[in-house]
This record gives sequence, C-alpha cells and structure tokens, in this order.
Amino acid sequence: MIFSPDRNQLRQFYCNVWQKHRAQTALEPLEVLIRDVILLHPEYQPILEAAENALAQEYFPEAGESNPFLHMGLHLALQEQISTDRPTGIRDLARQLRLRYPDPHTLEHQMMECLAEMIWRSQRDGAPPDEAGYLSCLRRQLSL
Repeated sequence: MIFSPDRNQLRQFYCNVWQKHRAQTALEPLEVLIRDVILLHPEYQPILEAAENALAQEYFPEAGESNPFLHMGLHLALQEQISTDRPTGIRDLARQLRLRYPDPHTLEHQMMECLAEMIWRSQRDGAPPDEAGYLSCLRRQLSL
C-alpha cells in the first residue's frame, strides 16, 4: 500500500501510525520510521489526531502554508537516500554537513531544502530529477 498510494491513503497511513503509537501498539519497521519523524514534529501531531480533517485539508504554498505530509515525507526520503547512498555521494555529503549541523533534525532540514528544490524543478520542467544539481546544492551548503 505504501508504494503506490493516493494522497488520502498516504495521509491515512500517517494518521494510523500516530494512532498506533498513541495506543502503544506494536509498529512495523516502516511505521517506526514514520513515528520517529512525527515525534520530531509536535506541531503536526494534532493534525494527525484529526484524521478526517487531515484527509480533506489543502495546503497552498503561495498562501504561506506548509504541507506537513510533504514535509515528513521529505524527511523519510532523505533518510532513505542517506542509508542507501543514492544518489551516490549523498552519504558522504551528509557526514560532512553533520559537522556544520550536529543536530540530526537540523541537518535534515538543511538538506531537505536542496531535495525540495530538485523535486520542484523536476516537476516544473517535466524532467527526471537532476541528481548532479541536487548534490551540487548540498555541496554549496558546506560552503555557507
């Protein structure tokens, strides 16, 4: 289910993980990863507790709104990229950036800026993700 869900299925999955955590129910490995990201974002927890509203809510970046599901998904994507070193070299860049941003959550937020930009450009241009540009963006983070 998690590999080809529609928006509501994915949002429901996050809500279900949070409900299972709150009920102290055993979690599957993927659910543990999601729970850990949710725990880093107490501001999103009330949204997940109101599942019906979470499914219907629209988020408009042009109005200054941040999509919590996209944000948490970027954390998960970044963690996966680092653990698999895909794109090649991201794990080493993360290690180097960790010296600048020792807090893992802050580190991910800094790296997510580049990931989000790559995704946005890919969608805007109707092109595959530009891994080289993504890694270049991360290298620029090192020189800030």
